[in-house]
Amino acid sequence: MVEVIVKELPERPRPGEKVQLPNGEFVRVRHVGIPWILPPKKVCNDPECPWHGHLSVRGQVFTVTVEKVYGRTATAIHEWLHYDPKYKRYERRRKKMHVRVPPCIDVKPGDIVYIGETRPLGKTVRHVIIGRMEDVTEVKSQVLRLEQQQ
Repeated sequence: MVEVIVKELPERPRPGEKVQLPNGEFVRVRHVGIPWILPPKKVCNDPECPWHGHLSVRGQVFTVTVEKVYGRTATAIHEWLHYDPKYKRYERRRKKMHVRVPPCIDVKPGDIVYIGETRPLGKTVRHVIIGRMEDVTEVKSQVLRLEQQQ
């Protein structure tokens, strides 16, 4: 098992930057593929971190509430509205999920976080925390000007 080292940075790194840890190891900040979530301020050398390791995020991204944190795992509740066509109403549904907590992201019960789907990390763990609600930026969409030809 690799000893995980976490380093706090004065400002948020950009994807693609290399950061040196206290033990001399260099860690590259990856781009997760979700444009509105910024990388965390801390850097770690955990291989199962989506930002600094080799864990790829694919599939769905959810907004969930953290219920309990224990070690490197957390229990999160995903709530959504489901439309029932028979009664022409919406009903609330919820599901508890077990998620992996990277050491570079600090979470506590009650936090609203973004989780992404990954490969199976354990018997019930299939998701990883990507960022907190505070780690979100505004996405600037690119508008292409279309000219009409006459």
